Amino acid sequence: MKTLEFLLLGKNEAILAILLRLVNADENWNGVSFNNEKEAQEYFLNHKIDIVLLSSAIENHVEKEFTSFCIKHQPDVEVIEHFGGGSGLLKSEILHRLHLKGKL
Repeated sequence: MKTLEFLLLGKNEAILAILLRLVNADENWNGVSFNNEKEAQEYFLNHKIDIVLLSSAIENHVEKEFTSFCIKHQPDVEVIEHFGGGSGLLKSEILHRLHLKGKL
């Protein structure tokens, strides 16, 4: 299986750190995290990303703008809002989305 590349964006540092740890715990997943959308956009432009995880404390307009930006520049990217729950829920959300899109 190909390694999936993740970009995580959130404003709550503690939650972002947990999400990053959970993503990188899977041997087929590789994640980087940002708490600043401009830095995340710069990284996104220079790397092929499979999944964007939007975490907590992002303003609604920033979430919409960032999602539009990602889809404009990499139309096949999956943008998933994840605001809580344990590692099982996160993995289930991701696998479910990939299954629905025929990427699994």
